[in-house]
Amino acid sequence: MKVVPAEWDDVDVQRLAADQQTEIRARYDGKGEPGTPPSGVDISVVLVARDDDGTALGSGALRALRDGIAEVKRMYVAPAARGRGVAKAVLAGLEDAARDRGWTTLRLETGTKQPEAIALYTRAGYWPIEAFGAYVDAPDTEESLFFERILDPG
Repeated sequence: MKVVPAEWDDVDVQRLAADQQTEIRARYDGKGEPGTPPSGVDISVVLVARDDDGTALGSGALRALRDGIAEVKRMYVAPAARGRGVAKAVLAGLEDAARDRGWTTLRLETGTKQPEAIALYTRAGYWPIEAFGAYVDAPDTEESLFFERILDPG
Protein backbone atom coordinates (compact mmCIF):
# COMPACT_ATOMS: atom_id res chain seq x y z
CA MET A 1 0.00 0.00 0.00
CA LYS A 2 1.17 3.53 -0.84
CA VAL A 3 -0.29 6.84 0.31
CA VAL A 4 0.03 9.36 -2.51
CA PRO A 5 -1.11 12.92 -3.23
CA ALA A 6 -4.20 13.44 -5.37
CA GLU A 7 -6.47 16.23 -6.53
CA TRP A 8 -9.86 16.86 -4.92
CA ASP A 9 -11.61 16.16 -8.23
CA ASP A 10 -9.81 12.82 -8.76
CA VAL A 11 -12.45 10.22 -9.64
CA ASP A 12 -11.32 7.86 -6.84
CA VAL A 13 -11.30 10.66 -4.26
CA GLN A 14 -14.80 11.73 -5.26
CA ARG A 15 -16.07 8.12 -5.18
CA LEU A 16 -14.59 7.55 -1.71
CA ALA A 17 -15.96 10.89 -0.46
CA ALA A 18 -19.43 10.00 -1.82
CA ASP A 19 -19.23 6.56 -0.18
CA GLN A 20 -18.24 8.23 3.09
CA GLN A 21 -21.25 10.53 2.93
CA THR A 22 -23.57 7.59 2.14
CA GLU A 23 -22.26 5.76 5.21
CA ILE A 24 -22.63 8.88 7.38
CA ARG A 25 -26.25 9.34 6.29
CA ALA A 26 -26.99 5.68 7.04
CA ARG A 27 -25.51 5.96 10.53
CA TYR A 28 -27.23 9.27 11.32
CA ASP A 29 -30.74 8.62 10.02
CA GLY A 30 -30.30 10.56 6.80
CA LYS A 31 -28.43 13.55 8.22
CA GLY A 32 -25.32 14.74 6.43
CA GLU A 33 -22.28 16.28 8.00
CA PRO A 34 -22.59 19.58 9.84
CA GLY A 35 -20.49 22.59 8.90
CA THR A 36 -19.23 23.62 5.49
CA PRO A 37 -18.73 20.75 3.02
CA PRO A 38 -15.23 20.61 1.53
CA SER A 39 -14.62 21.64 -2.07
CA GLY A 40 -11.76 21.95 -4.51
CA VAL A 41 -11.57 25.63 -3.58
CA ASP A 42 -10.83 25.11 0.12
CA ILE A 43 -9.05 21.75 0.30
CA SER A 44 -5.27 22.13 0.43
CA VAL A 45 -4.13 18.51 0.67
CA VAL A 46 -5.68 15.27 -0.58
CA LEU A 47 -4.12 11.85 -0.06
CA VAL A 48 -5.20 8.47 -1.39
CA ALA A 49 -4.05 5.08 -0.15
CA ARG A 50 -3.59 2.74 -3.12
CA ASP A 51 -3.00 -0.99 -3.24
CA ASP A 52 -0.13 -2.37 -5.33
CA ASP A 53 -2.47 -2.64 -8.32
CA GLY A 54 -3.56 1.02 -7.98
CA THR A 55 -6.92 0.34 -6.35
CA ALA A 56 -7.97 3.23 -4.10
CA LEU A 57 -8.41 1.90 -0.56
CA GLY A 58 -9.00 5.11 1.38
CA SER A 59 -8.49 8.84 1.39
CA GLY A 60 -8.38 11.96 3.50
CA ALA A 61 -7.92 15.68 3.07
CA LEU A 62 -6.89 18.86 4.87
CA ARG A 63 -8.58 22.25 4.84
CA ALA A 64 -6.56 25.25 6.05
CA LEU A 65 -8.46 27.10 8.78
CA ARG A 66 -6.21 29.89 10.00
CA ASP A 67 -2.60 30.48 11.02
CA GLY A 68 -1.03 27.10 11.62
CA ILE A 69 -4.33 25.21 11.95
CA ALA A 70 -5.98 22.82 9.48
CA GLU A 71 -9.00 20.56 9.58
CA VAL A 72 -8.98 16.87 8.68
CA LYS A 73 -11.78 16.19 6.17
CA ARG A 74 -13.33 13.16 4.50
CA MET A 75 -11.25 10.44 6.12
CA TYR A 76 -12.63 7.22 4.72
CA VAL A 77 -11.56 3.65 4.08
CA ALA A 78 -13.47 1.34 1.75
CA PRO A 79 -15.13 -1.45 3.76
CA ALA A 80 -13.12 -4.19 2.00
CA ALA A 81 -9.86 -2.50 3.06
CA ARG A 82 -10.68 -1.94 6.73
CA GLY A 83 -8.49 -3.51 9.38
CA ARG A 84 -5.34 -3.20 7.25
CA GLY A 85 -3.96 0.05 8.71
CA VAL A 86 -5.16 2.22 5.81
CA ALA A 87 -6.75 4.92 7.99
CA LYS A 88 -3.68 5.09 10.21
CA ALA A 89 -1.42 5.47 7.15
CA VAL A 90 -3.60 8.18 5.59
CA LEU A 91 -3.80 10.10 8.87
CA ALA A 92 -0.02 9.89 9.31
CA GLY A 93 0.41 11.16 5.74
CA LEU A 94 -1.93 14.08 6.41
CA GLU A 95 0.01 14.94 9.56
CA ASP A 96 3.27 14.89 7.59
CA ALA A 97 1.73 17.10 4.88
CA ALA A 98 0.57 19.53 7.57
CA ARG A 99 4.06 19.71 9.06
CA ASP A 100 5.50 20.32 5.58
CA ARG A 101 3.22 23.36 5.31
CA GLY A 102 4.13 24.66 8.75
CA TRP A 103 0.77 23.79 10.27
CA THR A 104 1.11 22.85 13.90
CA THR A 105 -2.46 21.94 14.85
CA LEU A 106 -5.01 19.61 13.29
CA ARG A 107 -8.68 19.64 14.23
CA LEU A 108 -11.59 17.51 13.14
CA GLU A 109 -15.26 16.72 13.58
CA THR A 110 -16.57 13.18 13.87
CA GLY A 111 -19.70 11.74 15.39
CA THR A 112 -20.89 9.70 18.30
CA LYS A 113 -21.96 6.86 15.97
CA GLN A 114 -18.46 6.43 14.53
CA PRO A 115 -16.60 4.45 17.21
CA GLU A 116 -13.93 3.36 14.73
CA ALA A 117 -13.05 6.98 13.96
CA ILE A 118 -13.06 7.96 17.62
CA ALA A 119 -10.69 5.07 18.40
CA LEU A 120 -8.38 5.98 15.48
CA TYR A 121 -8.08 9.61 16.50
CA THR A 122 -7.72 8.88 20.22
CA ARG A 123 -4.95 6.33 19.57
CA ALA A 124 -3.21 8.88 17.31
CA GLY A 125 -3.06 11.45 20.12
CA TYR A 126 -6.11 13.62 19.40
CA TRP A 127 -8.09 14.88 22.37
CA PRO A 128 -11.63 16.26 22.71
CA ILE A 129 -12.19 20.00 22.26
CA GLU A 130 -15.16 22.32 21.93
CA ALA A 131 -16.73 23.06 18.55
CA PHE A 132 -14.54 25.25 16.34
CA GLY A 133 -14.91 27.45 13.28
CA ALA A 134 -18.04 26.90 11.19
CA TYR A 135 -19.25 24.23 13.62
CA VAL A 136 -19.79 26.70 16.47
CA ASP A 137 -23.12 27.92 15.11
CA ALA A 138 -23.88 25.01 12.76
CA PRO A 139 -27.16 23.12 13.14
CA ASP A 140 -27.16 19.36 13.63
CA THR A 141 -24.04 19.15 15.82
CA GLU A 142 -25.73 17.42 18.76
CA GLU A 143 -24.07 14.14 17.77
CA SER A 144 -20.75 15.74 16.83
CA LEU A 145 -17.49 15.29 18.64
CA PHE A 146 -14.50 17.57 18.03
CA PHE A 147 -10.85 16.67 18.40
CA GLU A 148 -7.47 18.36 18.14
CA ARG A 149 -3.82 17.39 18.02
CA ILE A 150 -0.74 19.57 18.32
CA LEU A 151 1.75 18.06 15.91
CA ASP A 152 5.27 17.15 16.91
CA PRO A 153 7.83 18.94 14.75
CA GLY A 154 8.61 15.57 13.19
